[in-house]
Amino acid sequence: MAAGGGIDPIHQFEIHPIVGLRPFGLDLSFTNSSLLMVLIVGVVSLVMIYGSSQRATVPGRLQSLAEIAYEFVASTVTGVMGKDGMRFFPFVFSLFMFVLTANLLGMVPSSFTVTSHIIVTAAFAFLVIGVVLVYGIVKHGSHFFGLFVPSGVPGWLLPFMVLIEAVSFVSRPISLSLRLFGNMLAGHIALKVFGGFVVALTTGAGVLGYVIAPLPLLLAIALTALEFLVAFLQAYVFAILTCVYLNDALHPGH
Repeated sequence: MAAGGGIDPIHQFEIHPIVGLRPFGLDLSFTNSSLLMVLIVGVVSLVMIYGSSQRATVPGRLQSLAEIAYEFVASTVTGVMGKDGMRFFPFVFSLFMFVLTANLLGMVPSSFTVTSHIIVTAAFAFLVIGVVLVYGIVKHGSHFFGLFVPSGVPGWLLPFMVLIEAVSFVSRPISLSLRLFGNMLAGHIALKVFGGFVVALTTGAGVLGYVIAPLPLLLAIALTALEFLVAFLQAYVFAILTCVYLNDALHPGH
């Protein structure tokens, strides 16, 4: 709630320093966002290391979770890039698990959703495109730039098509980051607003409020279930688009 008693859905996205660090005038403080990212890495590492170390014939919960995650991402990678794409499996798997865990931990009350900040999603998106550029140029040399030259295009139309392909390539990290950021931000704002409606109705509308309050409460419950689905879908979309972009680095002529 806001200081004046109203609903403040933006308060949940504020970054607060935990340990202030300002070397040479640079703000390198350890924040609540930093803490959540460290926690995410710890959770993913714990699940994968402990789950993969058991190797039981009848897998337990963590082993089953680790195996399902591995098989799911592996099938996504090979489905988009073929068997050659498995060289990028550790990269895609790390991104998928981090984004998925960040989205799910953000659903915990009083937690923090790092993927609702554009700087985080943009960093991942530009990392993906950076890997595409570096690998494509190192592996294929100047042939990689054939990606921007569609085959079978008349010569007079070629400059326009190259420009369109270049703009499309440059816009990839923008769309990749905005898609994840926008969906997580909008979902949490909606949950906060409807949760605030329930509180406001029960505290400020008397007996009538208790009659009306279940309506936004039921909608908030439905939105929570939907947000869990969105948390998984956005991690999957981010992973599969990463595979699509990495496929251009593997097969720039296709």
